[in-house]
Amino acid sequence: MVSAVNIALQYGGKVILRDAAFRIGARDRIALVGSNGTGKSTLLRILLGEVHPDSGEVSRAKYVTVGYLPQEGVAASGRTLYEEAESVFGDILETERRITEVQHQLSVTHPDSEEHRELVDVYGELQHKLEVSDAFRMKATIEKVLTGLGFAAGDLHRCTEEFSGGWQMRIVLAKLLLEQPSLLLLDEPTNHLDLDSLQWLEEYIASYEGAVVIVSHDRRFLDNMTRRTFELSLGNLTEYAGNFSAYLLEREGRRGQVMAAWKNQQQQIKQTERFIERFRYKATKARQVQSRIKQLEKMERIEIEDEERGIRFHFPPAPMSGRTVIELRGIQKRYGSLSVFEGLDFDLGRSDRVAFVGVNGAGKSTLARIIAGVEPITGGVRTVGHNVQISYFAQHQAEELNPSKDVLQTVDEVATGEIRKHLRTLLGSFLFSGDDVFKRVAVLSGGEKSRLALAKMLLLPANLLVMDEPTNHLDVRSKAVLQDALEDFEGSCVIVSHDRDFLDPLVNKVLEFRQGRVKTFLGNVSDYIDAKKLEGHLELLPKPSSSGRALGERERKRREAEERQRRYERVRPVQDRIAQLERRIDEYERRKRECEELMADPDFYKNGDRVRETTAEYKELEGALTDAYYRWNDLTAELERLSHEGGGGEGRP
Repeated sequence: MVSAVNIALQYGGKVILRDAAFRIGARDRIALVGSNGTGKSTLLRILLGEVHPDSGEVSRAKYVTVGYLPQEGVAASGRTLYEEAESVFGDILETERRITEVQHQLSVTHPDSEEHRELVDVYGELQHKLEVSDAFRMKATIEKVLTGLGFAAGDLHRCTEEFSGGWQMRIVLAKLLLEQPSLLLLDEPTNHLDLDSLQWLEEYIASYEGAVVIVSHDRRFLDNMTRRTFELSLGNLTEYAGNFSAYLLEREGRRGQVMAAWKNQQQQIKQTERFIERFRYKATKARQVQSRIKQLEKMERIEIEDEERGIRFHFPPAPMSGRTVIELRGIQKRYGSLSVFEGLDFDLGRSDRVAFVGVNGAGKSTLARIIAGVEPITGGVRTVGHNVQISYFAQHQAEELNPSKDVLQTVDEVATGEIRKHLRTLLGSFLFSGDDVFKRVAVLSGGEKSRLALAKMLLLPANLLVMDEPTNHLDVRSKAVLQDALEDFEGSCVIVSHDRDFLDPLVNKVLEFRQGRVKTFLGNVSDYIDAKKLEGHLELLPKPSSSGRALGERERKRREAEERQRRYERVRPVQDRIAQLERRIDEYERRKRECEELMADPDFYKNGDRVRETTAEYKELEGALTDAYYRWNDLTAELERLSHEGGGGEGRP
């Protein structure tokens, strides 16, 4: 469907792409990953046709259409929300306009005239065109997509300029999904979605007919959505079979081989340089010295990405607090006539680590600010426990940084103890490397300021952390550093986030915000999602009969046994096929590793026939693995569907 051959691109001497080649198939689900600044968004814009490579070629089939969701910087205006979404159906709207025009002409034309007969024919053709284009389902489709992305029924006739930046991005995403391009390019689509909308988007993309390329730092989203992974690093694009987790495993193995080759090459370079220095001024060795110099000049240097492995950050020791950290009783919060909370009760204990989830606008950030003490309450009582020290992070705090100080000074002014020796390493984990630490706050971007504000907050001693969307501007590596530090943190946490992979190891409670009420679920976010699925299932179960008679224990057990047997008969054949396919994948991967070990040996390339045979086999194995992973994803999806057949859905109150 789309192919790229040897595309290369440089910006200001920095290599973005170096002879990249790849193919995107009609139903591909591809994750595009790499550190911030490696060129992921640029590659998406190349696929879109907005950026042209310096060399190489990107070709698309004639039928291919491309849709692109940028990270930010878009805004709709001049229409209502519904009209903006409806605008993607330009052909249908034009046909409807022409039908209205023809109807008017028919009403003023004599029925016995030739013109009237011609107009009737045109009217019939236009009606047929509408039917073929499925125009009669247009309204329902628009409302389904807008509702799925979190818009309320009352939003449909609001002007688009009334919506904030995050909702503007949802409008763009809604239009893309309604357009249904052959290739959908999504650059950080989860940044502005809440958990409900995120789950809806996953379900929508799972059944999407076109190909999808996703840039995201949400590991769980990538794992659920993708079957291939493209990695951008040091200008090189490397393809991996499988989702993000599979990519990490295979990448670790490949990196080990590259590191071994790099160390061998470095040793060879040092030996050659020592020879040159030792015999540079000896006439009898002049020819050999020149030969070694040319050898170094022609050598293709192996590059490795500095991943700053082993970065660990520890919070300052958390002071011991009382058993009750925060107690809220009868909390009321209003903004004018808008009521956010009425009579809210909430307790936060010393060992509590709570995730706030729910649709945008439900009050998550408001309650976080109330807990942190930065938002006044309209009514009720907020009680802070003994010796509680609160540290609060939200995106707007980035604007409170001192613009005259540089990055290093900003964190150094709050750092104490041993951590001061490792501030540059810490800043590196939050994407401030090299001379970036000497940048003035005044020249930082919004994302950079947010990361700096987060790093500064983490250096302050506290036993209660309140964090509102802390991962929005972090890449995968930075999130891992923050996640590790939070796992070791000894105090209490309140985290507003929709990043399931980030939250799951950290929290032991989930507070759901819905329709002005909050409900507590024990466990992490995955446990919460399972509980919501069960709630949806229970809502669909038949209610007890009016006589109140229950099935006898024996009858109940018989029915349960029959249901287990039916479920077993449904899923067993699929389980067998999955097991057989996994054995085949293991064999492919084993042989692929053998080929990689052969190709890592310098002596391997002395035998031309062997090189051709092995590399040909390696390419076949890569293709077979891609197909096998694709089939495995289909089978596991089928198994999940069969396992839940007859049960309830997600349940959207």
